[in-house]
Amino acid sequence: MITQDFSQPIDSTTVLQKIILDKAAWVKAKEAAFPLSEFQQNLSKSDRSFYNALAKGSHQKPAYILECKKASPSKGLIRAEFNLNDIANVYKHYAAAVSVLTDEKYFQGYFEFLPQVRNLLSQPVLCKDFMISEYQVYLARYYQADAILLMLSVVNDDTYRVLANLAHSLGMGVLTETSNEAEFERALALGAKVIGVNNRNLHDLSVDLNRVVKLTEKYADRIPADVRIISESGIYNHQQIRQLQKVAHGFLIGSSLMGSQDLNNAVRAVIFGENKVCGLTRVQDVKTAYENGALYGGLIFAEGSKRCITLRQAQELVTAAPLRFVGVFQNQEIDFIVKIAQQLQLYAVQLHGNETAEFITALRTKLPESIQIWKAISVNTEEKSAVNFDDDFNVTRYIFDSQTANQQGGTGKTFDWSLIPENLKHKIILAGGISPHNIEQAIQQGCLGVDLNSGVESSPGVKDKAKVRSVFEKI
Repeated sequence: MITQDFSQPIDSTTVLQKIILDKAAWVKAKEAAFPLSEFQQNLSKSDRSFYNALAKGSHQKPAYILECKKASPSKGLIRAEFNLNDIANVYKHYAAAVSVLTDEKYFQGYFEFLPQVRNLLSQPVLCKDFMISEYQVYLARYYQADAILLMLSVVNDDTYRVLANLAHSLGMGVLTETSNEAEFERALALGAKVIGVNNRNLHDLSVDLNRVVKLTEKYADRIPADVRIISESGIYNHQQIRQLQKVAHGFLIGSSLMGSQDLNNAVRAVIFGENKVCGLTRVQDVKTAYENGALYGGLIFAEGSKRCITLRQAQELVTAAPLRFVGVFQNQEIDFIVKIAQQLQLYAVQLHGNETAEFITALRTKLPESIQIWKAISVNTEEKSAVNFDDDFNVTRYIFDSQTANQQGGTGKTFDWSLIPENLKHKIILAGGISPHNIEQAIQQGCLGVDLNSGVESSPGVKDKAKVRSVFEKI
């Protein structure tokens, strides 16, 4: 029996306390309209284990809880076109579990969303709400939830035990959320199996990604081996994943994905990184790149390249898989670049020659705004001094590639990676001789991703399926 009083918060000035005050009123009204006696006898246990799904997460291969969220107090409306069918049909390919917001007032969620999502996938579904009563737990199971969220910033230990025990009796798992040392200690003492660390301060909505690092490091010797740590909130890119997976076994990601118009590629970018397979010449290689986790596919139009293709070849390749295609050009006419980019509806054009800032500015005025401009920075394999260049605001991504005495790109050789400018790694994709043998060192450089070409080939333009798979398994 719960004795904690949620109708009279100590401090109603913070966002969290306002939410809890409203939640207590919502529960009272909902229970009056739809009494527990009307549905309790019809409840069955969940047959999808939240704990088993999350147990597969590790520091090497994190588990992902991907979230269906229409709005939030910190961001307002996040996804106007909130189509659960479309969202679930993307998430089912990548998630260990799927989180569904059911709070109405602050997140525009509904309990009815739970079965809608669950019927479209095989993963366990987490009911994400501000749980303060046994009635809500029963209601979550009635709507087919396989797990619930319990926030230690909201419930005391006695309330937690009542709600967690009830959830377990219904076959549901519990994601136990913490946000500071006191709550993390409580989670450990309460025997929580999956502990979430919310990097967002729910009282003022600020975000600190170091929170999960500080807490896990402080209590490292007290965290049981079978307990899974989940980092929640503030995850927007793969660099953050790589930084935090040293201490977390999984990630709960919502807002950054829900804000994207291209949800599938947004998920791929954050989970796998911004990785590109370049020099594609065959349909089967395009499919292999996509199936293994590539975000971008490189199509080379630079004359003289062993992997140069025609417009007709490219038109066949771009229909083979939903990669973001990048056209690679080298010292070619602006009108030619624009023509190819428009006809293929490229995601980006990559300039791999001696194009000047003036050339890039002129190209920008003629290219559709939706098509990005990338620039390759060629670093001599014998170079020992720092790479200096001016960051061009018209350039979205830089490709740092190897150069030998007589060849730019496609050399199969690496350059000295210590020369990569630290302050621009958030815009850099690393290229040049990356293969299954050095991919682990390459991704440790902290760039956005890697650009694969000759290192995953059996011959120029022919990708080796086993090498591509090997690289992405290590990513």
